[in-house]
Amino acid sequence: MPKRHTFDCEEEYYSTLFHEMSHSTGAKKRLNRPGTEHISFGSEAYSKEELIAEMGAAFLCAQSGIGHATLKNSSAYIRSWLERLKSDKKLIVQAAQKAQKAVDYILKPAQTQEKAA
Repeated sequence: MPKRHTFDCEEEYYSTLFHEMSHSTGAKKRLNRPGTEHISFGSEAYSKEELIAEMGAAFLCAQSGIGHATLKNSSAYIRSWLERLKSDKKLIVQAAQKAQKAVDYILKPAQTQEKAA
Protein backbone atom coordinates (compact mmCIF):
# COMPACT_ATOMS: atom_id res chain seq x y z
CA MET A 1 0.00 0.00 0.00
CA PRO A 2 1.21 3.49 -0.75
CA LYS A 3 1.61 5.80 2.24
CA ARG A 4 -1.53 7.62 3.41
CA HIS A 5 -0.16 11.05 2.55
CA THR A 6 -0.06 10.12 -1.15
CA PHE A 7 -3.88 10.03 -1.33
CA ASP A 8 -6.12 13.05 -1.82
CA CYS A 9 -8.30 12.03 1.12
CA GLU A 10 -8.62 9.35 3.79
CA GLU A 11 -11.61 7.78 2.04
CA GLU A 12 -9.55 7.09 -1.09
CA TYR A 13 -6.82 5.53 1.05
CA TYR A 14 -9.31 3.19 2.67
CA SER A 15 -10.98 2.39 -0.64
CA THR A 16 -7.60 1.29 -2.01
CA LEU A 17 -6.83 -0.66 1.17
CA PHE A 18 -10.20 -2.44 0.91
CA HIS A 19 -9.48 -3.22 -2.76
CA GLU A 20 -6.14 -4.82 -1.86
CA MET A 21 -7.70 -6.67 1.08
CA SER A 22 -10.33 -8.07 -1.28
CA HIS A 23 -7.57 -9.32 -3.58
CA SER A 24 -5.87 -11.02 -0.63
CA THR A 25 -8.91 -13.19 0.06
CA GLY A 26 -8.42 -15.00 -3.25
CA ALA A 27 -5.26 -16.73 -2.02
CA LYS A 28 -5.18 -20.50 -1.95
CA LYS A 29 -5.16 -20.60 1.88
CA ARG A 30 -8.18 -18.28 2.07
CA LEU A 31 -11.06 -18.46 -0.46
CA ASN A 32 -8.96 -20.11 -3.18
CA ARG A 33 -10.33 -18.06 -6.08
CA PRO A 34 -9.08 -19.55 -9.34
CA GLY A 35 -6.92 -17.22 -11.34
CA THR A 36 -5.56 -15.11 -8.48
CA GLU A 37 -2.03 -16.45 -8.79
CA HIS A 38 0.23 -16.01 -11.79
CA ILE A 39 -2.21 -14.09 -13.97
CA SER A 40 -1.02 -11.70 -16.62
CA PHE A 41 -2.03 -8.06 -16.69
CA GLY A 42 -4.99 -7.42 -18.96
CA SER A 43 -5.97 -11.07 -19.29
CA GLU A 44 -9.58 -12.15 -18.78
CA ALA A 45 -8.69 -13.68 -15.39
CA TYR A 46 -6.98 -10.43 -14.37
CA SER A 47 -9.99 -8.39 -15.44
CA LYS A 48 -12.37 -10.59 -13.48
CA GLU A 49 -10.21 -10.41 -10.36
CA GLU A 50 -10.02 -6.61 -10.62
CA LEU A 51 -13.80 -6.45 -10.88
CA ILE A 52 -14.21 -8.68 -7.80
CA ALA A 53 -11.69 -6.66 -5.79
CA GLU A 54 -13.25 -3.31 -6.69
CA MET A 55 -16.76 -4.53 -5.93
CA GLY A 56 -15.49 -5.86 -2.60
CA ALA A 57 -13.94 -2.46 -1.90
CA ALA A 58 -17.20 -0.71 -2.77
CA PHE A 59 -19.13 -3.03 -0.43
CA LEU A 60 -16.62 -2.38 2.38
CA CYS A 61 -16.73 1.38 1.77
CA ALA A 62 -20.52 1.28 2.06
CA GLN A 63 -20.29 -0.85 5.22
CA SER A 64 -17.84 1.60 6.81
CA GLY A 65 -19.89 4.67 5.89
CA ILE A 66 -17.52 6.15 3.31
CA GLY A 67 -19.25 4.84 0.19
CA HIS A 68 -20.59 8.27 -0.72
CA ALA A 69 -17.06 9.69 -0.95
CA THR A 70 -15.69 6.87 -3.11
CA LEU A 71 -18.69 5.99 -5.27
CA LYS A 72 -17.69 7.99 -8.34
CA ASN A 73 -14.21 6.46 -8.58
CA SER A 74 -15.43 2.94 -7.80
CA SER A 75 -18.18 3.18 -10.40
CA ALA A 76 -15.76 4.30 -13.09
CA TYR A 77 -13.29 1.55 -12.26
CA ILE A 78 -15.97 -1.16 -12.22
CA ARG A 79 -17.39 0.14 -15.50
CA SER A 80 -13.96 -0.04 -17.15
CA TRP A 81 -13.55 -3.71 -16.25
CA LEU A 82 -17.09 -4.56 -17.27
CA GLU A 83 -16.39 -3.05 -20.69
CA ARG A 84 -13.52 -5.48 -21.17
CA LEU A 85 -15.75 -8.40 -20.25
CA LYS A 86 -19.06 -7.34 -21.80
CA SER A 87 -19.56 -10.63 -23.66
CA ASP A 88 -20.11 -12.47 -20.35
CA LYS A 89 -23.75 -11.82 -19.38
CA LYS A 90 -23.47 -13.59 -15.99
CA LEU A 91 -20.28 -11.84 -15.00
CA ILE A 92 -21.67 -9.06 -12.81
CA VAL A 93 -23.71 -11.47 -10.70
CA GLN A 94 -20.82 -13.91 -10.34
CA ALA A 95 -18.39 -11.11 -9.50
CA ALA A 96 -20.79 -9.66 -6.91
CA GLN A 97 -21.15 -13.09 -5.31
CA LYS A 98 -17.38 -13.54 -5.10
CA ALA A 99 -16.94 -9.98 -3.83
CA GLN A 100 -19.48 -10.61 -1.07
CA LYS A 101 -17.64 -13.79 -0.06
CA ALA A 102 -14.44 -11.74 0.13
CA VAL A 103 -16.16 -9.13 2.30
CA ASP A 104 -17.62 -11.82 4.56
CA TYR A 105 -14.15 -13.33 4.93
CA ILE A 106 -12.63 -9.95 5.80
CA LEU A 107 -15.36 -9.06 8.29
CA LYS A 108 -15.70 -12.48 9.90
CA PRO A 109 -13.17 -11.85 12.71
CA ALA A 110 -14.87 -8.55 13.56
CA GLN A 111 -18.32 -10.16 13.57
CA THR A 112 -17.07 -12.97 15.82
CA GLN A 113 -15.58 -10.43 18.23
CA GLU A 114 -18.82 -8.43 18.34
CA LYS A 115 -20.84 -11.51 19.29
CA ALA A 116 -18.41 -12.32 22.11
CA ALA A 117 -18.65 -8.81 23.58
